[in-house]
Amino acid sequence: MLAVRAPILHHATILDLRPTQISVGMREVEDKRHRWREKGAGKEKEFLQNHVVPVVTGPKGRHYIIDHHHLVRALHEEGVKTVYVTTVVDLSRVEKDAFWVVLDTRGLMHPFDDNGRRRPYEDLPKSVTGLVDDPFRSLAGELRRQGGFAKDTTPFNEFLWADFLRRRIKRKQVENDFETALGEALKLARTDDADYLPGWSGRLPDHAA
Repeated sequence: MLAVRAPILHHATILDLRPTQISVGMREVEDKRHRWREKGAGKEKEFLQNHVVPVVTGPKGRHYIIDHHHLVRALHEEGVKTVYVTTVVDLSRVEKDAFWVVLDTRGLMHPFDDNGRRRPYEDLPKSVTGLVDDPFRSLAGELRRQGGFAKDTTPFNEFLWADFLRRRIKRKQVENDFETALGEALKLARTDDADYLPGWSGRLPDHAA
């Protein structure tokens, strides 16, 4: 029987961690801030140990976050200084230009801005404080929680849904009337137009439309 290796955990300073995406959904960040406050006094260490941040070690030994961007930003806003990280891939010996290409081709980064436009690697923020708000990412996150699509392992799958919704719902509506926008998103998610997206749950029966 193969032994299962536990991940090796290290402490890392939040402001030293490098994002691999440009935007987050700030409503998602606020939700995670609220959950952090609700965890109960004295449970901070347990919470952080249960929410280890996966990173790629890159040139100069820097840690690049490949998941949990929303959580790390939320923890920073709550005054947390360090988190536990585990290195998934060590690319510290790879030249910088090649490093970005490797991350990109492996689906470990999402260099798209809050308007869904691809940006140069140089536009990635240097810390989580530079992450900008994409309201459609928040809409996609809530859409999944409401059963609009299934959880999926496709990298950055909620950003794919965000981009789908961005092309069909006005940004001002998402920002000013989130609940109405969510209702529209729930209908759009069950149409054939969305059948190429990860986690698509199929069309609604005609009588339920």
